[in-house]
Amino acid sequence: MIRASAILFDLDGTLVDTASDIAAALDALLVERGHGALGEAVARGLVGDGARVLIEKGWRAAGAPAPAPAELDALTRRWFELYAADIARRSRPYPGVRETLAVLKARGKKLAVVTNKADEPAAKLLAALELDGFFDAVVGGDVPFRKPDPRHVRVGLAALGAGAADAAFVGDSPNDAKSARAAGLPFLSVPYGYAHGPVEALGADVALTAFGDLQGVLA
Repeated sequence: MIRASAILFDLDGTLVDTASDIAAALDALLVERGHGALGEAVARGLVGDGARVLIEKGWRAAGAPAPAPAELDALTRRWFELYAADIARRSRPYPGVRETLAVLKARGKKLAVVTNKADEPAAKLLAALELDGFFDAVVGGDVPFRKPDPRHVRVGLAALGAGAADAAFVGDSPNDAKSARAAGLPFLSVPYGYAHGPVEALGADVALTAFGDLQGVLA
């Protein structure tokens, strides 16, 4: 049992399965620049480390020359445009997310999203899926530091007016686990997501078997 009045959540791979829309934007960008689309199965497997890394991996997978830094900047901006234009076409909350957030909110828990996703697309995605009303704060990637930097988590705590001793972090990746631990929060892992490795390797304080387990795990 974890005692926490404030709960911080990662977004992509934890609350919402966004990989299909992220992959579709990558394929659209590749085709736009004269390369072949990878297809969702391949592109989905590249998701999880941010847009710039996604594009670098995508270019390699397509057999294209690696973009120079200035070109990569331009490609990243264009990818964001393509992604934001249809951000929730296929993306859906994972099973149990909506119901569990409603229960936690009804219990008086303070809830926040702390994501490396940029502020605008994070807010747009949550609104499109009607999840935004559950959260007291959304801290995106527009701050000067991002997970695994623990300062990102601390910004989330400050937004809730909470301390590490009365909070917990729920996520799916090594970055989530590292930032939570460094900030002094217990880390709870979901049994899915974009970690590209076994969930057991995250060394979570609590390894959830389903998102709905949070209802019983959080006192």
